[in-house]
Amino acid sequence: MARRSSLREFQEGLARRLAEARSTDRRGLLGFQAGNENWLIDLSEAGEILPPPPLSSVPLTRPWYRGLANVRGTLFGVVDLSQFHGHAPVIAAGRARLLLVGAKQGVNCALLVSSSLGLRSQDDFEPDTDADARQWVRNRLRDAQNNLWLQLDVGKLLASPDFLDAGLA
Repeated sequence: MARRSSLREFQEGLARRLAEARSTDRRGLLGFQAGNENWLIDLSEAGEILPPPPLSSVPLTRPWYRGLANVRGTLFGVVDLSQFHGHAPVIAAGRARLLLVGAKQGVNCALLVSSSLGLRSQDDFEPDTDADARQWVRNRLRDAQNNLWLQLDVGKLLASPDFLDAGLA
């Protein structure tokens, strides 16, 4: 008899948790900071986010191409997203993170970012009417505190000639 009540309690708890999961706000964006800019990336385009491992420098590359990182036996090219946009370089320590991107495109790329800002919902933002000249900025958005957020289009970033030209001329 005690076994039935435990099973019933388990089923009721499971049903309650499933109902809560359906009704909660889906957070489909990851927020991060690169230099002084706030960015968002769709979770479907984002891979793992981790503290930066030691980076191996690559000679004759632009300063924003920070080198190669070995992540569990796979090499990733590391780009400092802040420095790529002409801002101060990210120090690869403290709150800095590597954001692995490009899995959908078959590219092992990691973005060195200043910090991870957690999961966000599209509903937390309003569109910003200003345009951005960078083709990999999908949307400009404003949060409730009127902070500007830029939504990253990974496919366009990885296909950009500026991004692909990491070698020194």
